[in-house]
This record gives sequence, C-alpha cells and structure tokens, in this order.
Amino acid sequence: MKFLGVIPARYGSSRLEGKPLKDICGHTMIEWVYKRVKKSNLDDVVVATDDQRIYDEVIRFGGKVVMTREDHPNGTSRIAEVCEKIKDYDVIINVQGDEPLIEVDMINSLIDAFKKEPDLKMGTLKYKLDSIEDIENPNSVKVITDKNDYAIYFSRSVIPYPRKENKDIYYKHVGIYGYKREFVIEYSKWEQTPLEVSESLEQLRVLENGYKIKVLETPHKIIGVDTAQELERVREFIKENKVIL
Repeated sequence: MKFLGVIPARYGSSRLEGKPLKDICGHTMIEWVYKRVKKSNLDDVVVATDDQRIYDEVIRFGGKVVMTREDHPNGTSRIAEVCEKIKDYDVIINVQGDEPLIEVDMINSLIDAFKKEPDLKMGTLKYKLDSIEDIENPNSVKVITDKNDYAIYFSRSVIPYPRKENKDIYYKHVGIYGYKREFVIEYSKWEQTPLEVSESLEQLRVLENGYKIKVLETPHKIIGVDTAQELERVREFIKENKVIL
C-alpha cells in the first residue's frame, strides 16, 4: 500500500488573505506544513494549488506541487483532481495548508489505521476538549463515535447534549483525513446532502451516504491558522519552544 500526502493550499481566505505565504519565523506557512509532513512515513508529499504565487513558493523551497483548476468548490474536489493526475498511490492523506505545527505521529497514526484495516475507506482524527468555551464554540467541530471508533456524527453544536455534565466525553474533530484513492474520487462527485448543507461540514456527506469514517484519538492539540491572532500564536509558540524545520 502506497501513501501520498496532499496539502491543498488556496491564496484566497475571507479571514486571512494569502495565508500559505505568511511568514512564520523566516519560512512561509506552506513551507512549514510541507517540511513537517515530509518527516512522516508517507511515500511522497505534494501541494495542490490554483495560485501561481503558491506554486512558485513550493518550487523555491524544493517541494513538489500540482497546479489544479480554479473552480473547485472545496478541498476534497481539489484532492480528487490530484488523484486523477497521480495514480500510483492507494491512500491519500489530506493535511490542511494552515497546520504549520502538524505533528508527524498524527499522520503516521492514519497510515497505520489503513494498514491494519485494508478495507477502510476513510479516517480522521479527534482530541479531547477540556474547556466549556471550546465545547460551546460553533467553530469547534465536535465528533461522537461508536465503541469501535467510527463516527456517529459531526456537529458545530454541543454533542452529546449535556443532560448530565461530563466534560470527559467531548471531542474536537481535527481536519486531517485519510482516504482510499478511488473513494475520494467517487465521494467528490456526490451531490451535497441535507445535513452537510445545514452544518456546513463536508464529511457529513459520507455518513449520509451510508459509509463509515474511522476516528482516531490524538493527544496533540495543534494550533491551526484561520486568523491573524492565531498566526501570531503560532509564531510565539515556535519562538518559545525553539521549533526548527
């Protein structure tokens, strides 16, 4: 089984324009993501973008990049185009281009899951939430799973409902995915589903079509970058912890 890491990277962002090219302690964000992902057990890594500036930056630091169409409605659609172009891999690991502090073992745990369950079509990650603020935050996507670690539901709402207060059962979904190559191509062609539209969560399309998503727990609570404030938090973390590429 061969594994390819794909990092979708868009220049446009409603909250932080040009995110992938923002400087983080002397390196662009996309360079941080790419080089940290390269340290994992993936067979190869490629950036998928529709922007020439991002394409040129990846080439500059020695990475691999694929230029994709501009009309993709979401990251999964962009990854499906890459899968159509690069056919030598069995499993695709999708790492967001705004995760400069991605940890290697997060990626490796997904790789191991597909090796242990050859019939697995899709997997993702979660970590335990420990503050009421995060649990109640609609930007913090929650996930509940069955006893075999398959997703029951993803929601921006508080799930499960806190009839009896117990913070130990709340988990945040981490937007890193693994897919079988054929499955992501098929999935990207499906029409949007009612719950997906209501929650604005693309992964619900998979559940609504009757497929399972394995959800693995990770101890890492990494800082993703959606805003200028989060970008500054990442810079401070790297300086304080002397993180190097």
